[in-house]
Amino acid sequence: MSDKDILDALRMIADSLERIAPPAARSNDLGRGDAFVWQHEGGWLDPVATVSRVHINLLRGIDRSKDILLDNTRRFAKGFPANNALLWGARGTGKSSLVKAVHAQVNEELTDKLALIEIHREDLTSLPKLLGILRPQPRRCILFCDDLSFDAADASYKSLKAVLEGGIEGRPSNVLFYATSNRRHLMPREMIDNERSTAINPSEAVEEKVSLSDRFGLWIGFHNCDQETYFAIVQGYVDAIGIKVDQAQLRAEANEWSVTRGARSGRVAWQFIQDLAGRLGHKMEL
Repeated sequence: MSDKDILDALRMIADSLERIAPPAARSNDLGRGDAFVWQHEGGWLDPVATVSRVHINLLRGIDRSKDILLDNTRRFAKGFPANNALLWGARGTGKSSLVKAVHAQVNEELTDKLALIEIHREDLTSLPKLLGILRPQPRRCILFCDDLSFDAADASYKSLKAVLEGGIEGRPSNVLFYATSNRRHLMPREMIDNERSTAINPSEAVEEKVSLSDRFGLWIGFHNCDQETYFAIVQGYVDAIGIKVDQAQLRAEANEWSVTRGARSGRVAWQFIQDLAGRLGHKMEL
């Protein structure tokens, strides 16, 4: 066997050992990055090298929401009291984009960087384990759950409810929880109505689930934008990317795109810009 064959064999063994390494061997050092995804099965934090987000200045038509979440996040980053936040409302209106943009903005302003940790909705039952990892850490963290909602058979909301306020340990002082949802009360209206109609005591039947949203000190609502705001979002992307296009043509095509999509929102504007840039042979560099 040649030296090269031996070296290749050793590399294969090393790769195999790394793949089967127990969860305890993986590092949960928050110094490895500014953003992470929680891997509940292994019990470790996977660093994200590049976060998919846009600059906060490109988020138009939600100025009041930006101010509220920025102020809350700045206070938390500086060690002052702050609230968990629920960003709820119409789809594609910038809820998750705002969370990621605010994290980036606050980290640009301050020396002590916040860690952004995403936890998937289906992994909420592992929240106590995650908080046990984060509690002794010196770094302040924002836990982020995108598209949070629950159905009738889902009991994972109990884990979140206990963590937000009701648990014996409570939420660690270095952790804040931000969630986005299309539903203000995190459960469909027909589910609430069904619980009320079939229960012996209707008010108590839904109280446990509806009260989850009360654990969020901030409720920030998002709604579909009007036509001028939609055009402003489109124009903001055009300017940032540097696309050269006739203004009348831009407005006409942007309007047609929104009509075919049946909505006007930041997401629809971004999809239109991707189509426009592709047709014009322009690279998307924000």
